[in-house]
Amino acid sequence: MFLIEYEKQFKEKLENYSLSKEQLQFTGTPSKAVELSNSDIDRHPILAIENNELVTFFVLHKNEGVKPYSENRKAILLRTFSTDFRHQGNGYAKQSLFLLPQFVRTQFPHINEIILAVNAKNISAQTLYKKCGYKDEGVRKMGKKGELIIMSFYL
Repeated sequence: MFLIEYEKQFKEKLENYSLSKEQLQFTGTPSKAVELSNSDIDRHPILAIENNELVTFFVLHKNEGVKPYSENRKAILLRTFSTDFRHQGNGYAKQSLFLLPQFVRTQFPHINEIILAVNAKNISAQTLYKKCGYKDEGVRKMGKKGELIIMSFYL
């Protein structure tokens, strides 16, 4: 598996990406995320590719994206994280999270922290993030869909 920033050559893969209704309770669609990134240079859509298949998607959001969750100006926000419904249960989300720190160090060398906001009701995502080294330091925010737990991974 490898991580790569979205480019137009991946448009068809993105259009074929599938999320369940349950997943959509907690995350946005990759297509909408890419659309938002077209007008915001601080949003970087990232694809996790395995065997030429798009299996996991997320956005890394700098500057304004971080501000609601952290005062660290050297942090980057991990958002819109999902695994294609047809590829769930194969460890791709975990693998992409393990690849992420080195990817960030390479692509964004000034960044020293990855943060994320996970819905308090999304227990499976919280468990995954903890297994991958993200720390819950007790910070909570209210989001559009309920309470959010802010988690950090220090680089």
